[in-house]
Amino acid sequence: MDEEPVKFPVSDVLDLHTFAPRDTQAAVEAYLEEAHRKGLTALRIIHGRGIGVKRETVRQVLARTPSVAHFGDAPAEAGGWGATVVTLRRAGPNGH
Repeated sequence: MDEEPVKFPVSDVLDLHTFAPRDTQAAVEAYLEEAHRKGLTALRIIHGRGIGVKRETVRQVLARTPSVAHFGDAPAEAGGWGATVVTLRRAGPNGH
């Protein structure tokens, strides 16, 4: 049985704590697409520290996403290695 997609407002922060590890990739891909479409350029993705499974998935998605200009660990006051900060390229006039 397919579940309806969950809709949530897109802001400059995505907290993945509520997502199952199996849903992380799709959630991050959809988030990046919508954030880029909205013209956001500075993002923070909170994946938690744990054993690094979500962090690795996030980093793999970021590495292959053309709209991502740069990413790295968040500063200590913003989550340190439990969060990743992302800089997106500016969207063009048609959203790309």
